[in-house]
Amino acid sequence: MRRTIFLSLFLCFSLTSIHAQNWIDSLDRYGREVYMPAEKYVWDWGQATFLNSLIHLYQTKPNSEKAPYLQYIRTAMDKTFDVANGKHPNAIASGIGMAFLARITKEEKYKTKAQAIYQDYLNAPRSKNGGISHRTETVELWDDTVYMLNMFLMEMYRGSGDEKYLAHIYTQIRAHSQSLANPETGLWVHAWDDDDLDFDDGCSVLGWPDKKTRKSSEYWGRANGWVTMTLVDVLSTISPKSNYYEPLKKEFLAIMRTLPSLQNKQSGHWYQLLLYPQDAKNWEESSCTAMFAYSMAKGIELGLLSSKDYLPSIHLAYQGLKKYSLVQPKGPYLCPSRVSGGTCVGMKEYYYGRPIVEGQGFGIGSFIMFALEYQKIPKS
Repeated sequence: MRRTIFLSLFLCFSLTSIHAQNWIDSLDRYGREVYMPAEKYVWDWGQATFLNSLIHLYQTKPNSEKAPYLQYIRTAMDKTFDVANGKHPNAIASGIGMAFLARITKEEKYKTKAQAIYQDYLNAPRSKNGGISHRTETVELWDDTVYMLNMFLMEMYRGSGDEKYLAHIYTQIRAHSQSLANPETGLWVHAWDDDDLDFDDGCSVLGWPDKKTRKSSEYWGRANGWVTMTLVDVLSTISPKSNYYEPLKKEFLAIMRTLPSLQNKQSGHWYQLLLYPQDAKNWEESSCTAMFAYSMAKGIELGLLSSKDYLPSIHLAYQGLKKYSLVQPKGPYLCPSRVSGGTCVGMKEYYYGRPIVEGQGFGIGSFIMFALEYQKIPKS
């Protein structure tokens, strides 16, 4: 039986009052107070995505309201200071916190640690075309990697203005695109293997690479969400006069042009696997929905996307997420639901069988970042 995102009428009615409250504030509090209190921060990628959303919140708040976010990030980074490293992409991601504190506080210890993470990044295993491997034991390029690197490298650029960080992220996007992007649709398959030997990482399905292309077979929703957010975040940070701007704009427009047609027009969601909306085993996934809608909203703000073509998808996503993919797990908090749990690489059945969870740093973070962008849209 098809697994849909539609919650029971009872649950929808029970959330009516909480929906009247500020979606962003509730998710923010849930993240900081329940999901990941600062003193319990774990140096990893999902947590880094939530951390990134707090940096977004810090940037949007008036000076009088910035202190709780700065304190959270400082506490999280101080608690993990001794284990902080950049030896693989999932570790590099949390380096955004150190780079942010280096930029905001100017304290030497954060500058030193951010530079140490950058040195780890420079020594990470790479593919033949220069892409950072998602694994340290073997060389594989994953979509996820570009966002994990982007969070850290772009924060290093914001703090220093040094173009070398832009050069690195551009090189990584280009290398990953060469290996993963479909030139016809702009969508990216999830992963690519740099050799002819199948590697068992204990998480992915053994034998996932195609024997000839060494690419994975599926277009996973959140994998493409990582890509769209990376591209639009870089484009919103660099100057349109940058040599990197037009190539990245082209990459962004290529993937974005396909997405509206893949959205479920009743629920506003995109699917776990983007290309099989009629497959009974496929299901609608909320984190990629928030990521795509975030990217569309920022694309309109930057003048890259047409309001006429993309605003309908954004509104559908916002209403759909609010109605069908927010739950109230405890107390006065909202929490994302219908989130695909941590996912490695596999074939169709593997993605369909991933655990459907609530919360998670990448769920909370993507919801917050989208809602912040949605607030900027002029309401007619």
